[in-house]
Amino acid sequence: MRTAALGPAQRAESLAGMAERELDVLVVGAGVVGAGTALDAVTRGLSTGLVEARDWASGTSSRSSKLIHGGLRYLEMLDFALVREALKERGLLLERLAPHLVKPVPFLYPLQHKGWERLYAGSGVALYDGMSMARGHGRGLPVHRHLSRRRALRVAPCLKKDSLVGALQYYDAQMDDARYVATLVRTAASYGAKVANRARVTGFLREGERVVGARVQDVEGGGEYEIRARQIVNATGVWTDDTQAMVGERGQFHVRASKGIHLVVPKDRIHSTTGLILRTEKSVLFVIPWGRHWIVGTTDTDWDLDKAHPAASSADIDYLLEHVNSVLAVPLTRDDVQGVYAGLRPLLAGESDATSKLSREHTVAHPVPGLVVVAGGKYTTYRVMAKDAVDAAVHGLDQRVAECVTEDVPLLGAEGYRALWNARARIAARTGLHVVRVEHLLNRYGAAAEELLDLITSDPSLGEPLQGAEDYLRAEVVYAASHEGARHLDDVLTRRTRISIETFDRGTRSARESAELMAPVLGWDKDQIEREVQHYKKRVEAERESQRQPDDLTADAARLGAPDIVPL
Repeated sequence: MRTAALGPAQRAESLAGMAERELDVLVVGAGVVGAGTALDAVTRGLSTGLVEARDWASGTSSRSSKLIHGGLRYLEMLDFALVREALKERGLLLERLAPHLVKPVPFLYPLQHKGWERLYAGSGVALYDGMSMARGHGRGLPVHRHLSRRRALRVAPCLKKDSLVGALQYYDAQMDDARYVATLVRTAASYGAKVANRARVTGFLREGERVVGARVQDVEGGGEYEIRARQIVNATGVWTDDTQAMVGERGQFHVRASKGIHLVVPKDRIHSTTGLILRTEKSVLFVIPWGRHWIVGTTDTDWDLDKAHPAASSADIDYLLEHVNSVLAVPLTRDDVQGVYAGLRPLLAGESDATSKLSREHTVAHPVPGLVVVAGGKYTTYRVMAKDAVDAAVHGLDQRVAECVTEDVPLLGAEGYRALWNARARIAARTGLHVVRVEHLLNRYGAAAEELLDLITSDPSLGEPLQGAEDYLRAEVVYAASHEGARHLDDVLTRRTRISIETFDRGTRSARESAELMAPVLGWDKDQIEREVQHYKKRVEAERESQRQPDDLTADAARLGAPDIVPL
């Protein structure tokens, strides 16, 4: 199995290596598009670097609806090309590239009008399934089905009887978005890419008109590096305009931020065997199965405040509760909400009519020699965005470079996953773990779960559940620091695991034990352990306070009460 460890030593080696010799491609930003771009570039044989100012996926790519989907509602807008492209990518991810991370998920669409609505919505869903099957990427997903009201209520007893006259059920897919990005980064590193998080670009190097590199600050160690590259790809999402400003050139398009918030509630609060998709006056509302929880979202509002920590206000939470409760027989209350998270979508806003229409698509530009910008798009089509960005960079390299091969490059953990899944009972017997624990590891790490099992073999205490978050094993915290690039407690509780949104205490009960598990790997002393724990608790309290505020302005001010941690 191909693997890569992203521990402290590898990070230091990567930063030094990037500064030592000119790269073919340096990617700035390690969200899903930046990580995908690094993988695309390195698998074409290009020397590749990837730097991220904070943590992998710490922006938009860890705060999505966790869906891999074709965009059913885009059919209504007659955007067939976008849907066709996304359905192809959905199929690739499910079947070939990441079957351990991307899973089918059913959705029920309640019908509220007799006759015409079933014909109208049914035609759309049939076309959706047909487009998926037409290219051979629909295998593994059941086709849609029509349900009477009685059958729909049997599938989703949570619904009010008068909220529907019947229903349609169809399938899409889901993943843990932050885990997916971390796996992308590790896959790129396994093919030779040099990667470093907590490495902030502070400026670009110029020779005349041309951009020839970047100045990168090691946020952890305090040093600064000059990293030279023949082509730089700016994949910074909602920070695109800020990064472009460092070049001093007027952009060909602008990226505006749209805020979407999600609520996480316990599984037993919504009695259903399927997810739900509901129409609102503005868009659609999803109720998405998420392990022992449901995710309810999302909103869509302009955001021009702090991009690093978008805040959910009390009004946002009330909006979601009001809309989901309109169809639930037993309404949700604030007390049912275990977690809340807010993310920003990077939407394209151009200076002409032509570019302003690109908001749901992506675009790639070469504003100055040596610099490529990629922006917009959606999570599902990240691989296409990455291919287009690298194609543009290759054009600037002015040399023969292999075509994109990522359609045939499984992510770390995919190879051998199905064989291990079939042997999960035997693995459980061999390791002494319950088979449910083995399934949990396989669905989060794929074949790389064997590396965690090795940790547990060497220290059986790591096979115990984490205090306050029993769904996760202690070994996962150690592995996050030793293999997945986690540098801080927040990285583990918020992104390597989802403890921060899956527990009512938001992870504060697990904080100290997790910090103590990370300490030997990262070289923390007792003072640093204490700083990490206190910082995390302040972050949680700042988020809770922001969610009590009436609007964006006051919520943003409250959230900024907890600054980012920097090691001393």
